[in-house]
Amino acid sequence: MLMAHELASFVVNTSYKDMSDQVVNALKIRVMDSIGCAIGAIGSPPIKMILSQIDDFESTGHCTLIAAGKASPDRAAFYNSALVRFLDFNDSFLASNETCHPSDNLGAVLAATEYADGDGADFLLALAVAYQVQCRLSEVAPVRNRGFDHVTQGAFALAAGISKALGLDEARTTNAIGICGTAFNALRVTRTGALSNWKGLAYPNAAFCATHGTFLAMRGITGPMEVFEGNKGFMDSISGRFEIEWKHEQLDRVLKTILKRYNAEIHSQSTLEGILELKSENGFTAEDVDRIEIETFDVAYNIIGGGEEGVKTVVRTKEQADHSLHYMIAVAILDDQVLPPQYADERILRDDVQGLLTKIDVLPSEAFSRRFPEEMPCRMRIVLKNGVVLIKEKKDYEGFTSRPMTWEAAATKFHGLSEGRANLALRTEILQAINQLESIRIRDFMRLLSEVRSG
Repeated sequence: MLMAHELASFVVNTSYKDMSDQVVNALKIRVMDSIGCAIGAIGSPPIKMILSQIDDFESTGHCTLIAAGKASPDRAAFYNSALVRFLDFNDSFLASNETCHPSDNLGAVLAATEYADGDGADFLLALAVAYQVQCRLSEVAPVRNRGFDHVTQGAFALAAGISKALGLDEARTTNAIGICGTAFNALRVTRTGALSNWKGLAYPNAAFCATHGTFLAMRGITGPMEVFEGNKGFMDSISGRFEIEWKHEQLDRVLKTILKRYNAEIHSQSTLEGILELKSENGFTAEDVDRIEIETFDVAYNIIGGGEEGVKTVVRTKEQADHSLHYMIAVAILDDQVLPPQYADERILRDDVQGLLTKIDVLPSEAFSRRFPEEMPCRMRIVLKNGVVLIKEKKDYEGFTSRPMTWEAAATKFHGLSEGRANLALRTEILQAINQLESIRIRDFMRLLSEVRSG
C-alpha cells in the first residue's frame, strides 16, 4: 500500500478515545499557549498588512478571525496562524536534525473545525493528528540539511489535520495529502542570512495553501497518490528514503513538544534561563560585563549562534533579534526579561544592547551536541571587569520535557500576553472554555475570541 493511503487510513480511523487524559490536557495547555501568543501579536505591523489584504478581498466569510471579523476558511487559517506564529513564542518539537512548531497547525485546524460546525473534541482530535504527523516526519524525514524548511513536512500535517476536522473519507484525505505534499515545499533560506517577515509567515502561508488544497480534495480534486515514494516524489527529491508504519502510530507526540518560557528562539531557552539565574544570584549589571562565552549544542550554534545560517551580531529587525543568541542574552541582562517588548524597533536599535551583544562569543560543543535533543545543554562563562568569573551549566529549562510547563504557569503566560487586549473577565472565560473544550462548539469558542479588542 502506498504511504499516502496508509497515512490517510491512520487519519480517518483515529478517534477521540484514542487520546489519553494526559494527551488531552497537554493539547489544551498548548491551545492556551497558542491563543495567548495570537492575542499578544494583534496589531503588529505584518498582521495589519495581512488584515488589510483580507479586508480588500473579502466581504463575508464562514470563519472567525481572532478580534477581526470573518473570512473564508483559507484566509482565516492564514490570519490566525500568523497571529500564533508572529511573536515566535509558541511551542516546539525537537528532533535530531529538525525543529518545528506543531502549534503552527492550530489556525488551519480551527478554521476547518468551525467550517464543519464541529465541537472541541473534533478540534482536539484533528490537532493531535496534525501534531503526530508533523513530529513523526520531523524525526524520520528531516529536510533542513537538504535546504528545505520544516514547513515542508508541515504541508502533510496540515492536510491530515484539516481532513480530519472536515471529516473527509479515506479517498479524499489521500488526495489532500497528495496535493499538499506535492505543492507546498518551502526553502530553508527563509531562516538563514538576513531574516525577513517571511520567517514568521512561511507556515501561515502553508496553512492558507493547505486549507485551499484540502477543500479542493473535499470537492473531488485528485492529487498524486505516490507523493511519498513515487518517481520524483518527496523521498526522491527532498527527504531520502524513510519508513513509518502509520497503522501503529499513537496520538502521543504532543507529550514530546515543549513550551517557551522566554519570547526567544527555542534553542536559546536554557541559556537565557541560566543567564538570568546568574544575574539574580550575583547581582551584576551590563556595565560590569567584560565578555561572555557561551558553549552550546551544534543546532543552536548553527541557527542562532553565528554558524552555518549566518552572522548573528548584525541585528536591526525583530526577525533578526529573536534568532540572535547574542541579542537575546544581551537584552536579558539589560532588561531582566525576554518578552515581546524586547523586540520593539526602538529597543533593538538602542546603543546599550547593540554594544553588549558584541561582547558575546558563541561556540559549538561536541559533547553538548551528543546530548541534544534529549537535553538542551549549555555552559555560560561571564567575565566581569573586576576579574570575577561566573560559570553556570544547564541541561534544560522550565517548559522542556524534563520540566513541563504546568497549567498554572501556562495561564500566567497567557494572562501576560493577552491582558492588553482582553479584560480579566474575558480572559477567565477563554481559559474556562479551553479547560472544557471537548464539551463546547468551536463556533462558541471562536465567538469568545472575536470579543478580544483589536485596537
